[in-house]
Amino acid sequence: MILNKYYLISAIFFMFLLASNSAKAQHADSDTTVLEEVVVVSSRFREKKALVAQQVQIVTADRIQQFNAPTTADVLQQTPGILVQKSQLGGGSPVIRGFEANRVLLVVDGVRLNNAIYRGGHLQNVITLDNNALERVEVAFGPSSVSYGSDALGGVVHFYTKKPKFNSTDLSAFTRYSTAANERTAGFSANFGKNKWASFSNVTYSDFGDLRQGAQNYQPGTGFWKRNFYVERLNEVDQVIRNNDENVQKQSGYQQLDILQKLLISNSSKVSQMINLQYSTSSNVPRYDRLAQLSSGNPTYAEWYYGPQNRLLAAYQLQLQSFSGIFNQANITAAYQNIQESRHDRRLNNPNLNNRSENLDIFSLNADFNKRWLKTELSYGLELSLNQVGSSAYRENLNTQTRSRLDTRYPDGGSDVISGAVFVSNRLNISDKISLNQGLRLTAVNLRSRFNDQTFFPFPFNTVKQNNTALSGNLGLVFRPDENWKFSALTSTGFRAPNVDDLSKVFESVPGKVVVPNPNLKPETTYNAELGIARGFSKRASISLAGFYTWYRNAITTQPFLFNGDAQIIYNGQQSDVTANVNAGKAFVTGLSAEVSTLLLTDLWLKSNVTYTYGRITSVNPVQPLDHIPPLFGISSLRYRAKRYEAEFFVQYNGDKKLSNYNVNGEDNIGQATPFGMPSWYTINVRTGFQVNRSLRLKASLENILDRNYRVFASGISAPGRNLIIALRGNF
Repeated sequence: MILNKYYLISAIFFMFLLASNSAKAQHADSDTTVLEEVVVVSSRFREKKALVAQQVQIVTADRIQQFNAPTTADVLQQTPGILVQKSQLGGGSPVIRGFEANRVLLVVDGVRLNNAIYRGGHLQNVITLDNNALERVEVAFGPSSVSYGSDALGGVVHFYTKKPKFNSTDLSAFTRYSTAANERTAGFSANFGKNKWASFSNVTYSDFGDLRQGAQNYQPGTGFWKRNFYVERLNEVDQVIRNNDENVQKQSGYQQLDILQKLLISNSSKVSQMINLQYSTSSNVPRYDRLAQLSSGNPTYAEWYYGPQNRLLAAYQLQLQSFSGIFNQANITAAYQNIQESRHDRRLNNPNLNNRSENLDIFSLNADFNKRWLKTELSYGLELSLNQVGSSAYRENLNTQTRSRLDTRYPDGGSDVISGAVFVSNRLNISDKISLNQGLRLTAVNLRSRFNDQTFFPFPFNTVKQNNTALSGNLGLVFRPDENWKFSALTSTGFRAPNVDDLSKVFESVPGKVVVPNPNLKPETTYNAELGIARGFSKRASISLAGFYTWYRNAITTQPFLFNGDAQIIYNGQQSDVTANVNAGKAFVTGLSAEVSTLLLTDLWLKSNVTYTYGRITSVNPVQPLDHIPPLFGISSLRYRAKRYEAEFFVQYNGDKKLSNYNVNGEDNIGQATPFGMPSWYTINVRTGFQVNRSLRLKASLENILDRNYRVFASGISAPGRNLIIALRGNF
């Protein structure tokens, strides 16, 4: 259905004005309590944000509903301090402080999502978390290895799913439609609770069509972003078909199903047990950037897609209170995860479809304890995990239906990664105004990969082994001269042990470049220093600033390499330059973030944030840009909230990224940039909500009102054009 854009804009703004002029209502909430919020992500136990030296962002369930976002990746895109890269519609790779993918740790309900094959490029795994089932998202910025171990170099994104409620019966359902991708989403949740037990269920299904990009303001050099062709196989022959609407990014749509089931049992006031089951699956997800790629004026690929991405989590959590003076609280979580993913590609006019599949079994145990006495709060615990990786591959001739052997992405003999860690952290409240935070963690990681078949690549080794041990620490100081001021200083270290993806994979990073194994990799380490200041003004305004400098050592980057003495090899039938992951030596990342929030009128808030990051590899001559460094970015909003109405006008923006700031050998996707780099952009957006009655709530958003054409830095797919989103939620 095509709507006149001017009527559409007028209607949404009318809704905004209606909300803004309605009767007085509730006092604004989250914006007034910046220094009073409670967080868990920093120490794994509830503590006041005012006592935490680390920079932390919180996204509540209420705010997630306000976002009305299609996926969790889109929720993170609107979270201050996070930029999200996309190579396809069904994806989203968060970037925090210039770190991305396997250098940012994702955690759900206390269980690590990062696994042995999380790659260093761009990841879509975050979309396997259903934002409609989230109670809260907490983001800890900077190295967080004391509490979380390996991978938490840029920070930690901890997702908390909704919990069952005792003595309550609640049913809810929602449906959402958005125009840019013809999205149709529906879901329901149910809570049944008695005095001693409670159950919570949540199911969400989404169907995304091909994404329409903005039609206005194409910048010089962005013409190739237009999708003027696509490939279909008709009568066993690949046909290049002209796209009737070049702003519709053909072959980008997909479907997804998410299921959550929790059972909470209260044995007593001091003992509770939780069973947590999560399952996410998808259809095939087209790799849009590869499907839009040209070689000699023709499409490079006829097919390139990720197979269904399946994530299963089964966890048991035991919570204990006040046990014989040993601890005040204890959280013990045993979990099993099964991850299945695959890649499938076929070049134009080539009948051979390459199929590579991975299967992971992950077992983990976390035991976290907390003890408080006098002015001290001690947290300690241990973590054990086992990752088992299996890889398989075959090539199928679509004409003859015959299969033949194909090299696997990871070692065909399988890989095992075993890790164990103990940690302790402490907060000493020296006085009512001064708190000291300190912690240590010792982690050991053992990796073993086996190459059984060396037909495709005659490596000079058949087994890759590594044993790494790392000691991480932090020391933070918080000074609060009164309830409105907070000054913080923090030094911390982080590490990331090379995983199976770093050490053992063989793959095409970009056309004409192939990555080969390098068994001599060492762990990456970071040394971080940061300062923060936050000021509240009688609960009517707040401002915060955070600056950091991170020394990055043994940084793993992709560099030119030799394979058996050769700088080029034939891979997938193409002459390709040999590259490998290497420890680049020394690098640094520095940055600054600022956020301001103020009450302009009754229930009308202005909030704005901005983030700047800069990074360089210093161990090469000349000095090179470090990859994954985003341009300046931020978001500013006017937000109104009353009893039955809410409305928000916001502007989201990114600065430009010049070619001189790209890492040509890394993961910056320079091929997706223009001859001038990635242009700056901004979008003007509005969203509103109306409580129809006690049971029904209507939400509407109009994003990218000006229909601007843009791409987020390093992305291989253009962002949505003008997008009307309508959702109806019911509680019964």
